Amino acid sequence: METLLLFNFFGPEMLVIFFAILLLFGGKKIPELMRGLGKGISEFNNARNSVKKEIDKGMKDAEKERIKIEEETN
Repeated sequence: METLLLFNFFGPEMLVIFFAILLLFGGKKIPELMRGLGKGISEFNNARNSVKKEIDKGMKDAEKERIKIEEETN
C-alpha cells in the first residue's frame, strides 16, 4: 500500500517532472531516452516470462517425479 502511495501523483506533479526532464536532457534526447526505457522494460518483461516458464517447468517435472514414485510404491 505504501509503494502505491509513493507513485500516486498526477496533474501538476507530472508537469513538474516532465519539465525537469526536459531541462535536464533537452528536447532532442527525450525520444532516445524513452526508446531506451522501452527497451529496458521489454527486456525486463522477457526475463520475467522466462523465469516464470522455468519455474512452471520445474514444478511440472517435480509433479511427474512425485507421481512416478507413487506408482512405483503401489
